[in-house]
Amino acid sequence: MYTTYVLESIEHGRHYVGATQDLQKRLERHNQGRSTWTKSFRPWKVIYQEHFTTKSEALQRENQIKSYKGGKAFQKLIHTNGLNHQES
Repeated sequence: MYTTYVLESIEHGRHYVGATQDLQKRLERHNQGRSTWTKSFRPWKVIYQEHFTTKSEALQRENQIKSYKGGKAFQKLIHTNGLNHQES
């Protein structure tokens, strides 16, 4: 199973969108500073996630979310659906 996720920086309010096969392990890497873009904005928390059976589906959804990140569609996604939203 693959997960598309949105992280929020607890201290800075910034967002990061990604896809992974192991969300818990990936979150740990972000919070350990092992990801170049996210290390300056630690700590991070998961605020949204969707699950997919294929990597291709997860990456497509990641790109879709990134295409409207910061806009009204992004705000609606994270505020309406909230944490643990799931799709297959």
